[in-house]
Amino acid sequence: MEVVAEAADGQQALECCRRFSPDLVVMDVRLPEVDATETTRTIRQEFPRTVVLVLNGYGDPDILADALEAGAAGYILKSASPQQITDAIGKVLEGASPVDQEIASELLLRLLDKRRREEPTSPHAPKDSVGGDHAAAAPPPASLTRRELDVLRLVGRGYTNSQIARSLFVSVSTVKKHVQRIIAKLGVADRTQAAVKANGMGLLDDRREG
Repeated sequence: MEVVAEAADGQQALECCRRFSPDLVVMDVRLPEVDATETTRTIRQEFPRTVVLVLNGYGDPDILADALEAGAAGYILKSASPQQITDAIGKVLEGASPVDQEIASELLLRLLDKRRREEPTSPHAPKDSVGGDHAAAAPPPASLTRRELDVLRLVGRGYTNSQIARSLFVSVSTVKKHVQRIIAKLGVADRTQAAVKANGMGLLDDRREG
């Protein structure tokens, strides 16, 4: 790995991306000028192959949820050791999603709560509406098998492939295949964005079955 540039704020980060087209951006969530969420969203729009890894000092679920919704692939805490940071960078470049499980669970709850609050209250509104958009605009839930839904919900809770395999009593290679199919069916770039999109569709809510 080679560090090609450093930036002091969001605007500089965008300029560096436009100049160097990096594979990875490690983004502090608290940036001056253009904030990290907006910077992440712009980077992902302009450079969809650039991975954004969020660096946070407090693990604030609200801030991290915004970053993930903007397109970040994962996050690490500033309290992490150098080895943990290096491992997280390696994982995210391989398509994994480095997240802290405790925070991941809280993130899921925040995202679910946000979705429920945004749902229309009219009894005539479509059940799958989120923020006024019907879920039919996205791949229908029926395109995912029940097993894929099981895997997706565990991905949303921050489980690794090994942990998912142990929870579902299957092999790690089987989990990897499920994750790959989930990503393809949802039309996203990585497992984190699969969880974020699935949340918006209501697929991470355990109350919704079938």
